[in-house]
Order: sequence, then structure tokens, then C-alpha cells
Amino acid sequence: MAGASKGEGLGNQFLANIRETDGIVNVVRCFEDDNVIHVAGKVDPISDIETINTELALADLTTVEKAQQRSGKLSRSGDKEAAKLGVLLEQVSAHLNEGKPVRMLKLDAEQRALLQPLCLLTIKPAMYVGNVAEGGFSNNPLLARLEEYAAKEGAPVVPICAALEAEIADLSDADKQEFLADAGLAEPGLNRLIRTGYQLLDLQTYFTAGVKEVRAWTIHKGDTAPKAAAVIHNDFERGFIRAEVIAFDDFVKYKGEQGAKDAGKMRVEGKEYVVQDGDVMHFRFNV
Repeated sequence: MAGASKGEGLGNQFLANIRETDGIVNVVRCFEDDNVIHVAGKVDPISDIETINTELALADLTTVEKAQQRSGKLSRSGDKEAAKLGVLLEQVSAHLNEGKPVRMLKLDAEQRALLQPLCLLTIKPAMYVGNVAEGGFSNNPLLARLEEYAAKEGAPVVPICAALEAEIADLSDADKQEFLADAGLAEPGLNRLIRTGYQLLDLQTYFTAGVKEVRAWTIHKGDTAPKAAAVIHNDFERGFIRAEVIAFDDFVKYKGEQGAKDAGKMRVEGKEYVVQDGDVMHFRFNV
């Protein structure tokens, strides 16, 4: 994301993207506390993750086995694509039987396209959230183990103190910043979680700003203006004429659309324009 100041209000939208589309979030405990009982009787974030991964791998194995039966019948009838899929599924099945997520396989674009209809759970990119105690962001052996584990699959780790997040949730912005400063933190954990998640899913945000409200819209990096417009409504893409664009920093600096326009910071972009993170946009269309 372009900056933390834009992140906090996008939490619900980000979590919806994680749940509904492309990613898996594993939240594990990374602190000891005799007053907080762990369901397994001991605190072991790696064991917790492996339990989750096993359950997901078993679900994917069931899906793969059914796909193998279908591809086997089709390949015997001469279907070349089914034959390719069958060979790939053997590799995937062996990997899952070792308890490893499919995302750790080195798959090329063609192989990913073959597997895409199966909607495998363990092929999705993952991020790990380590729930730590206050003061547990450094010199924390449990968090260090989690980071070492995640590094093996190239997954990001976001340490968050859930207790602290609960305490600041209802504070004013000023009180929140003071509280965080006292704890030695620059920003809420939710901001870091959102930024990491957007990076993981290759997402970014643009804004529409009217008199009554400002809306944030999530798109993929590299989306053109018409593609971004379609997130609001398909008619915006179908009848796209042009986009009036103001960079986020300019929108803030010149106190809104009119100020940015007077300063010459509003520009007109066409169908080939690749939307940048934080753009404030107004679409012109005709259907």
C-alpha cells in the first residue's frame, strides 16, 4: 500500500479478499501464559501450523484423487490435456502425501493453469500471524521459530499483540498514537497485516471521492483504468471513455479534488493507463 494512513480503514475489505479469493492466514500463539490455556496443553506454533496443514492437505488429496479418476478416463480416450493433468496430479499427490502444501512445488504457468479448476487450498499463498504478548516482538524464541518455519516456504510473518490491539480499538487517534508510542510501536498491527496481505495477493487500492463519501476499491497491480472501473460496475468498463486521476499525495496536499485541479495535478488518462496505488479517480463512461 502507498502508506499506513490509508491502511486502517481497509481492514474489512482486505480480510474479505483473503477469505474469498486467494490467500490463507494462519494465526498462531507465540507467548507463554499460565492463565491462558492452550487446547493442546502446550504452546508450539509449528505444531499448530502442521495440524492445520495436514487438514488442508487431506482435503486437497480428496480433490486430487477425484480429479485423477476423471483425467484417467479422458486420457485413455486420447485427451492430451487430460494426460498432462494426470502426470501433474501424480506429482501433486506425492507432495501432499508428505504433508507439504502445493504452493511449495515449483509450478510453471501452464501447470498452475491446469490445476486452477481444482481450487486446491494448499496452492494458495499463505501468511503467518504470530500472536505475541506485550513486549514479545523481540527476543521471542517462539516467534523466531515461526519466522524460521515460514522462511522455508517464502511466507511472510506478521507479529501482532492481540491484547494490545483490543485495548486500542476504541481509542481516539491521538490516544491510540500515544498508547502505541509508550509500547514502542509506530502503528497498529492491523496496518502491518493489511500491507503484508496486499503484497502477498499482489493487490492495491484506488479511491473515488465524492461530496458525501470516499470509497476505496481493491484491484490487482497492473490493472488498467477500464479494468479498475469494472470493480465499481461492469458498465463503467464497457462504456469507458476516460479517467480523471489525482495522485493520493496530491489529493491530500491540495485539500481535495478542486484544489488539486487548480494546481494542475488532475490529469486525464485513457484505456491503456495502468492504475497506481492510491490514485483518486473519476470515470467518464457512456453506455
